[in-house]
Order: sequence, then C-alpha cells, then structure tokens
Amino acid sequence: MFTKSIKKKFVTIVGGGISGSEAALQIASRGIEVILYEMRPNKMTPAHRTGLLAELVCSNSFRSTELTRAPGVLKAELELLGSKLLSFARDCSIGAGISLAVDRVQFSERVNKEIESHPLIEVRRKEVVSLPEERPLVIATGPLTSKAFYNSLMDFLGGSDRLYFYDAVAPLIFKDSIDMTKVFKASRYGKGEGTYINCPMNREEFEVFYETLINAEKHPLEIEREEKYFEACLPLEEMARRGKETLLYGPLKPVGLVDPRTGKLPYAVVQLRQDDACGSLFNMVGFQTNLRYREQERVFKIIPGLNRARFARYGKMHLNTYINSPQLLNPDLSFKKDPGIFFCGQITGAEGYIEAMATGLLAGINASLRIRGKETLILPETTITGSLIRYITNTEHTNFQPMHGSFGLLPPLNKKYKKKERFLLYAERALRDLKAFLENIKDCYN
Repeated sequence: MFTKSIKKKFVTIVGGGISGSEAALQIASRGIEVILYEMRPNKMTPAHRTGLLAELVCSNSFRSTELTRAPGVLKAELELLGSKLLSFARDCSIGAGISLAVDRVQFSERVNKEIESHPLIEVRRKEVVSLPEERPLVIATGPLTSKAFYNSLMDFLGGSDRLYFYDAVAPLIFKDSIDMTKVFKASRYGKGEGTYINCPMNREEFEVFYETLINAEKHPLEIEREEKYFEACLPLEEMARRGKETLLYGPLKPVGLVDPRTGKLPYAVVQLRQDDACGSLFNMVGFQTNLRYREQERVFKIIPGLNRARFARYGKMHLNTYINSPQLLNPDLSFKKDPGIFFCGQITGAEGYIEAMATGLLAGINASLRIRGKETLILPETTITGSLIRYITNTEHTNFQPMHGSFGLLPPLNKKYKKKERFLLYAERALRDLKAFLENIKDCYN
C-alpha cells in the first residue's frame, strides 16, 4: 500500500499500554516526533492500578520461550523486528521455568521512564473523548477503552458491531502467608529453575475444593450483557461448571510435577508463580475469577498451603471491548476508509501481551513509513505475527473472536510430521522467511 507523504512531522498515539508504548518507541527510534495520550492516572480503568505506561493487568507472564511453542516463536520474531518492550521484559525477568515472566512494576517503570525521557516523545496525560484529526494516528486504547472515546470511535467507524468479552484477573498472594510445609517448589517436567510454588491436592481435597468452587457466589456483572468469555482466559468458576476434567486438564493439571515428598504425581496441583523480583508476591496461575472477595477468601483457603493466605489483590472481572477488525482493517493495520489511521493491540482482537507488542511494533513502523510516503509493511503469513494479523483482518469471518498467536494460524507444511517436529519446522520456516523479508526491505525498514 502506498500513499503520498503526509506533511505533518509527528504521529499521534492514543493509548499508553503495551501496544501504544511499543509503537511510540518504534516511531521515535526512526527520528519522528510522537504525541502520546494516556488518560491514567487522571482517569482509571476497572482493572489498572497505576498511571504507569505499559502496566501489566492480568498476569506478569509473557508465556513460553521455547521454539516448539507459538509464543516462543513470536518472541524470536520480535527480536528480529527490534521490539523495544521485549528487551525491557528480558531486563526485568524473574524465574518462571521455560516462560518469560517479569516483575510487573519494574517492567512498567522501565517503559515509563524510557518514554517520558525520550526527546521525541511528548506524553499528554488526558482522556481523549473524540477521534483526533491528526494523521498519521495510531489507536492503541486497548480492551479497556474509555466509554466516551469508544462511543466516538464507533460513530466514526460507521456503526460497526460493538464486540466485547468478559475478562478477569487472578489473585496475588503474599509469600510469607503460604504454609511452605504443605507445598513444594518445582517447574513442570523439571524445566527451568523450579521457582513455581506447587500446592498439591489428593482426590478428596480436590473434590471438596471443586464442590465449594461451583457453589460460590459471584460478583454481579457491572453491565447487563450476555456473558461472553475469551476461551483462553475463562474464569475459574466457569471452567469448573464445564466439569471436573476441565480443571484437571487445565489450570490444576499435575502432569510433569512430581511431589518430592511422595515421589508421585498429585491428583491436582495449584501453581503459584512469582510476581515480583524480591519474591514477596505470587500469582495464582490460571485462577482468574469473578467470585466475590469474601468467597475468594473462603474457597481458595481450602487449597493446601493457603489456609492462612493473605491476598495482595483479589481476582476481578472487567469488560473488554474490541473492533470488528475483519470489516475495518487492511493487512497493514490501517483503517480501510482512512489509511492514515492505524490500530494495534487488544482493541484489534489480537489477544495477549506479546501479541500487543507485535501489532504495536508493526503499526508504529507503518505509521513511520506512511509519514515518509513509503510503502507500508505486510509481514509474511508464514510468521506467527503475519498469520495473526491475517487472521484479524480476514474478511471471511462470520463470528470474529479474539485470538492469540498460534501454530494453527500458519499455512500447512507440504507433508505430515509428528507434532514436535512439525512445530520446530514451523519455527524454522517463520524465522527464515522473516529474515529474508527484512533483508529485502532493509533500505526502507529503519
């Protein structure tokens, strides 16, 4: 896609989350000024707790680093593409086995400092209530877009479907309140440093926990809409209502976790992941929930080792909104009816932290190219990033739902392979094709 150079010498970004922060740094690194609007801390969302840019809301994990997993390949692609936030995440990493997890406060403080001190970026702390007229414009307001701006955006987009789902965060527990005599430290299959705290359950303990969970009282929904959930992030109690096996093959699966005290796999395991660098806070992995706070105290203290748990943060549900990207966006993330506007992050339906980085990176690069009158980039569909963007901009969708980057989105290989070999071949092809792509466009990329 090619257009004449836009005369303005700056790019406007609305939203200072992960995608907006990545976009801002990509644009500024190319010598172009940025005006970045972020409404926090003057106006908070239902889930954020600080005014820091790129605050992590749901989890402190950026998921797997292995090339046999799609998140690992996506990180490798982001390294080739020069992601700024991924490098900060590695600097702020804490032990999480084969996953990349960060001290969430250190990470956001690092991003915040980098952006606010950058000579080409001006941060304006105010709510944007109507669509700015400046172009290029990057919209990165995320799933917690303010009501006023979302209504203005929907009017501008021509009455497009108002898409949404309910999302939830998991509780945080103070480590010094965990009974370490009833738990053990290990990473699944012995991979990594063994920094997870594992709360083992026998069958009887699991049955009691399960029955208590499915009968616990939930918070009423703040907005009376049909309960739509993102399948990859279901509230724990909703998973439980689908049957015990949903938990036993999901967040409570014991596979790869041998209790050193018994030499056996427990019947079920609740994992706790370190959430800060000093190890004082632990996240209940997969325990996103909409239970009332008093019910979280009652239900989760049934878990062995957590009978005296103190909660630094309770789980909480919030409404996430996103646009109908297949109807509205081009494959370079620009708006079909106004190519001077780019969208990125979870408002596009690209779900996840590293997916937000990837779309923010591409939107930032393309806004930089657009302002210089150069052709924008469309990444190869054989990459995780390219296949995800192809998915969210595919006009054949009849029921568009949010999506993580996934091997399932990639074009198939030319023959059948066993799963692990197939995934490695996907990874090799993705990185090979991305390197070739970047080599071909290196003159206009930077």
